[in-house]
Amino acid sequence: MDHITKIVLTGGPCAGKTTALVRIIEHFSSHGFKVFTIPEVPTLFTQAGMNYLTKNPGFFYEGEKATLEIQLALEDKFQRMAQECEQPCLIVCDRGAMDISAYVSSKTWNELTRAVGTSTPELRERYDAVLHLVSAADGAEQYYTTANNAQRYEQMDEEGLRIARSLDKKVIRAWTGHPHLRVINNHDDFDAKMNRVVKEISNVLGLPQPIVEERKYIVELTGPLPEDSILSEITQTYLQAEPGTEVRLRKRGWDQKQVYVHTTKKKISDSEELVTERQINNSLYEMMLNLADPTRHTIQKQRNSFIWKGQYFEVDTYQGRLDGLVILETKGIVEGEPVKFPPFLNVIKDITGSEEYYNYNLAKK
Repeated sequence: MDHITKIVLTGGPCAGKTTALVRIIEHFSSHGFKVFTIPEVPTLFTQAGMNYLTKNPGFFYEGEKATLEIQLALEDKFQRMAQECEQPCLIVCDRGAMDISAYVSSKTWNELTRAVGTSTPELRERYDAVLHLVSAADGAEQYYTTANNAQRYEQMDEEGLRIARSLDKKVIRAWTGHPHLRVINNHDDFDAKMNRVVKEISNVLGLPQPIVEERKYIVELTGPLPEDSILSEITQTYLQAEPGTEVRLRKRGWDQKQVYVHTTKKKISDSEELVTERQINNSLYEMMLNLADPTRHTIQKQRNSFIWKGQYFEVDTYQGRLDGLVILETKGIVEGEPVKFPPFLNVIKDITGSEEYYNYNLAKK
């Protein structure tokens, strides 16, 4: 099944998923992939008569349970079809199983997964990547509309925008912990958002990508971070590798959960690199630590991830021998686009492209 890649395209209301699906089908079909798209199950259910805003708890529970069951059944059926294809296959899910958890209480979610015979870790592991498109309600309000989805509950008023922003962040939190979760910013140029979607999928498929420097800044915090930011603890260890190749292990913990990821970066030309990520279990992680590069320290940092005015940021507060260093990194802001710096931090220095601040070099002994 190495020729089958399954991704989730998700996000808040009015994020551009419909347009992205068209772009994905056109781009990857022209590159020799058989592309399957699994429709958004809640929309199918709503059109068929399900009311997710019902006050009837029994009706709501059975509807959500059926939504999860049908989501998994559709994915499994398309997986079996893909196994019979001779060319490489890309399965794109318009939302995935974990999206459902953003719309129910944790108690109800636990009941649903038990009833269906699964669990949150199992559901996350079904997908090779998760691409979250930020809702237009956050930072691109002028483009927010309900015209392309008559079933949308979040309307075009201030209350509707507030609900849409809240749902956007709940969906990100639901998928937090997936080793290849990528958040796709809003842009004034919508094509830039769509191009980032294609780039991230190409990365997952192991296709060489142009080397792009994410913007990075040394900052100091002047106020509290957003309450809905996602806090995680990161331990990063570099392994011995051949020249021109960077291999790292990352342990990321949040909410008493741990995820382990093995990443290889190989530069194949002055302008292109190949990045491979895979999730590993704790036993393999512990074993691979024996291959640690003796010339580099382990990096430890605390990360706060959040969306601010439609742009996705990560604030890394380093610990140990790098204590006091705080780096802000943007994700997916295109060349020429201004960074919407949050007011609760002060930018000290732009270090974009500065090799001395690459984690790989910060780890040098």
